[in-house]
Amino acid sequence: MSTLVIVESPTKARTIRNFLPSDYRVEASMGHVRDLPQSADEIPADVKSEKWANLGVNVEANFEPLYVVPKDKKKIVKELKDALKQANELILATDEDREGESISWHLMQILKPKVPIKRMVFHEITREAIQGALKSCRNIDENLVHAQETRRILDRLVGYTLSPLLWKKIAWGLSAGRVQSVAVRLLVQRERQRRAFRQGSYWDLKASLEKDKTPFEAKLTSLAEVKIATGSDFDPNTGQIIQGRNVRLLNEAEARDLVARLKGKTWTVTDMEERPTTRKPYPPFTTSTLQQEANRKLGLSARDTMRTAQSLYEQGYITYMRTDSVHLSQQAIAAARSCVEQMYGKQYLSPKPRQFSTKSKGAQEAHEAIRPAGSSFRTPKETGLSGREFSLYDLIWKRTVACQMADAQLTQISVQLQVEDAGFRSSGKRIDFPGFFRAYVEGSDDPDAAIEDREVILPDLKKGDRPNCKNLEAIGHETQPPARYTEASLVKTLESEGVGRPSTYASIIGTIMDRGYAQMINKALVPTFTAFAVTTLLEGHFPDLVDTQFTSRMEQTLDDISTGEVQWLPYLRDFYLGDQGLETQVKERESQIDPKAARSVELEGLEAKVCIGKFGPYIEVESGDGVVTASIPKDMTPDELDPDKVETLLKQKTEGPEKLGLHPETGEPIYVLIGSYGPYVQLGDITEENKKPKRASLPKGVQPENVTLDMAVGLLSLPRLLGVHPATGAKVQAGLGRFGPYVVHDQGKEGKDYRSLKKEDDILTIGLSRALELLAEPKKTRGSSRSKSKEPLRSLGAHPSDEEAINIYDGPYGPYVKHGKTNASLPEGETVESMTLEKALEALAAKSSTKKSSRSTKSKTTTAKKKTTKKASAS
Repeated sequence: MSTLVIVESPTKARTIRNFLPSDYRVEASMGHVRDLPQSADEIPADVKSEKWANLGVNVEANFEPLYVVPKDKKKIVKELKDALKQANELILATDEDREGESISWHLMQILKPKVPIKRMVFHEITREAIQGALKSCRNIDENLVHAQETRRILDRLVGYTLSPLLWKKIAWGLSAGRVQSVAVRLLVQRERQRRAFRQGSYWDLKASLEKDKTPFEAKLTSLAEVKIATGSDFDPNTGQIIQGRNVRLLNEAEARDLVARLKGKTWTVTDMEERPTTRKPYPPFTTSTLQQEANRKLGLSARDTMRTAQSLYEQGYITYMRTDSVHLSQQAIAAARSCVEQMYGKQYLSPKPRQFSTKSKGAQEAHEAIRPAGSSFRTPKETGLSGREFSLYDLIWKRTVACQMADAQLTQISVQLQVEDAGFRSSGKRIDFPGFFRAYVEGSDDPDAAIEDREVILPDLKKGDRPNCKNLEAIGHETQPPARYTEASLVKTLESEGVGRPSTYASIIGTIMDRGYAQMINKALVPTFTAFAVTTLLEGHFPDLVDTQFTSRMEQTLDDISTGEVQWLPYLRDFYLGDQGLETQVKERESQIDPKAARSVELEGLEAKVCIGKFGPYIEVESGDGVVTASIPKDMTPDELDPDKVETLLKQKTEGPEKLGLHPETGEPIYVLIGSYGPYVQLGDITEENKKPKRASLPKGVQPENVTLDMAVGLLSLPRLLGVHPATGAKVQAGLGRFGPYVVHDQGKEGKDYRSLKKEDDILTIGLSRALELLAEPKKTRGSSRSKSKEPLRSLGAHPSDEEAINIYDGPYGPYVKHGKTNASLPEGETVESMTLEKALEALAAKSSTKKSSRSTKSKTTTAKKKTTKKASAS
């Protein structure tokens, strides 16, 4: 007999196995083994007729959830039951957060063990931590289970009650979510601000000065003792100076006149101030700050960050990665201080050990920040890690070590200068002692470079000095609209507002993207027109559910349930069945919502309506001849849709495409059009004989109004033959493809060798010599992302036949599972997160059988051909 230990994943199981006695058997549950039904197929026959069956929660029977074991988990459950029969003790060692507590509770409910049960928790997978956890096992925390169950039920009630309403009123397949809808509203609100934004312009002067052969710069701050207007003085809603501001707004003519007037005049230092400042190191990472910094520094999405951190934790490299706490254990502090002393010297140690405290009230579950695991920290090079795992571990290591380093000592320097009636200021910064900067600078990959960048060295100046002015120029500025949210800034906002939990942000952002509520453009999350329609409906009829404060209070209640301060059942009753409960609100308001109005989006400054249609968004305008509609291109964002673009789209629909001219060789007309995927040029008209005339997309950044006839002719001639390659005699061409302009060395059966054009290259004028230069450069995979993608998105475990790893990778056609040389696409409806080892084995087996079948068919065909040939020869 043995002790059975159950964890969530095979990776975690393999790591823990190394630290347990030989008579301990470790198995993986592959995540949750039970959940609310995800489809009608999963609902048991005996309750299918119940009116609450589709909801999966019997709201009339104390909100009793209907838990089912999904098909893909039945085999795992059977294996765990069989393993339990051989054990005389069960240890549930799932993660120490609410989710992990819930998994352990579900396992206990399903397995119904008749042997003693223990709950083992730990926040790092090291020998010391595991052996310590074995000695201090506890019972399952019922309060944590209730909190997780309440959260799950709450999310189901919101999603399954509001989503059908969105299907009826706006479009099929839309979804609403307790936290998701609040996050979408934040994106929409920011886009509304961008639409309402009115640009303002202002001018100032920049001087290039010199003292003792040391150059420095100064900017105009005042004129005749009146402050010069800057961007912060403008009202973003009007583009004008904020009422009541006593500032001088310079226009271009005034700025240039001032330059002419001040040239050759004497400059004098009127004041100088040096102010010492101290910068303290940042606390170690929490889930939220790790997601933010990994997004800024490494370009990782919240999803990728959590996947990579999960892998590092399960392999024993870092402590548990779902935590709101910035606290460090004494062991961790000692390890970090040892690293500082060994790598940077005693002078870089903080005088006393630093301890950080979590400011957010809702900080939960794990009791320590994310840090390298163990009582001594392995340096990144010592780990043997590579790719994303190395980069993320390096980030965590640096941040943890830096938090025990000395403060950075800086001196801020401000110099005031006067030339006639114009006041200028020059600012400098000197780093007197880099302290923790030596190891870690937020937002920068290279601490040494960052230290240099942060220093602005000024010459030795004192009051009365008269530096020489080498150059004086007038500079124009335009105020900028509020920046869109990135993943990092959205995570930061959600956390500061107390909405959701950091451990859920990755899945929330993923859901927003998957459901078509946002698209990623230049690292910014841009809401779609559908997001506008859904947000407007929820704001108008269910304002509480998209209100950050309401959602934050709900989150706090869930925290209070986890500590036993609030009873979960009365809270659910009030939320769903009360006089103002969700069920009541939906019943009352469904009849009040006009589907046509719900599908229409009114944008500020736009008379045309934007409507959500079956095939995407379109604009609708009333005219003398009735209603005119035109599709909105898929790549057009809500803040770009202005009256001019509406006019262009409608004109193309009513008057036909704009004709640039005639092709010089064929005499056919060339049109500039805007389609679903953006602007393009077209050669000739669509006729019965010519149903698909030649088309070419405009290069990125080229606007339809700037297209000339020569440019259009050039684009339609692509791919363009540049000549032959001197080494092979094969043709070299230039073309425009899905990923932009390129040159290609086409060797026929030998294959094609592509290179993307650089920014300075023009697809229409590039010649053979330049193409050969590009082709001679080492080939890079797409933005280096393909080589990075060879780092698995997720490890599922070992194949039972040969113990080789089965991993999920990101491919050009989406994620796929790989075992040896066999690749298989993820089954329909599966995601990277939902994929299990069992599903992967089935997909790989199906792929292998297809290959065998294909080989068998080929073999039979070949044999048949041979027989036919022999018969023919014989006759």
